[in-house]
Amino acid sequence: MHMSQELSLKGRDVLALEDFSAEEIRLVLNTAREMKNIVGRDIKKVPALRGKAIVTLFYEPSTRTRTSFELAGKYLGADVVNITASASSIVKGESLRDTLYTIEAMGTDAIVMRHKAEGAAAYAADAVSPVIINAGDGAHAHPSQGLLNLYTIEENKGKLAGLKIAILGDVLHSRVARSDIQGMRKMGMDIHIAGPRPLLPRFLHEEEGITIHDRIEDAVEGADVIEVLRIQLERMKGGLFPSTREYARIYGLNEERLALANDALVLHPGPMNKGWEISESVAYGVQSRIQEEVKNGVAIRMALFTLVLMGGKA
Repeated sequence: MHMSQELSLKGRDVLALEDFSAEEIRLVLNTAREMKNIVGRDIKKVPALRGKAIVTLFYEPSTRTRTSFELAGKYLGADVVNITASASSIVKGESLRDTLYTIEAMGTDAIVMRHKAEGAAAYAADAVSPVIINAGDGAHAHPSQGLLNLYTIEENKGKLAGLKIAILGDVLHSRVARSDIQGMRKMGMDIHIAGPRPLLPRFLHEEEGITIHDRIEDAVEGADVIEVLRIQLERMKGGLFPSTREYARIYGLNEERLALANDALVLHPGPMNKGWEISESVAYGVQSRIQEEVKNGVAIRMALFTLVLMGGKA
């Protein structure tokens, strides 16, 4: 397929989905469809990124995201090196800028970065020349997770525009929710949000295409997709909701609430607090696509690497 010049993502930093047009999101989703075929093969190797060097730089712990970026690079033939804060000079007090300069000086083509400070990825993009892919900056953005959610929904439902999605729980601390909302609005989805009031950011109330509900049942009713967010106890100062048991009773997704929806897909960015925001039977039930999201994450990250480092398709 011939790519029009304006739709090339070559050399593009991937910082947040608010920077992406609907056409650019569509390009990533279409490219990921081809990449998923590679993930399903016995021999998962294509030489598209042979000779390219990718560094993953993680200042916060991660299993799914770091591993899937690493495998995505390796499946495409790139050399991938992982740096985690606890096992590097960062522990000795090296600044973020010096760490980035060091990685740049080694001839790196792309840096995949997760950092607790919001705006850290944008800072990195200004500071050094390798392509920066934001793998999560504080509670701000997690664009590849937003893209893999869109991919998973479209693959299962055959479309995005016009679908009703319920996003449940701790939206305030969730970079995933923020990226989801940006991407889903651009792709024409109808977004409904419910959770404890202290966990819903004020900015949502003025946004077009978003409905806030006090009761989880109202958000879930007739929904085509339900995304459950993790209660992020590590980002909370306490006192935002009574107790985890109380949370499960009022806001948790269980079979009874799931039955109100329209044969909805169930998504969760992981890791799950089973028995709190989601019941075990729903998490492992037939409507759950939580494991499928992980597989699709590798395909989306392969697509991003291909598009920003090569400009076209593998």
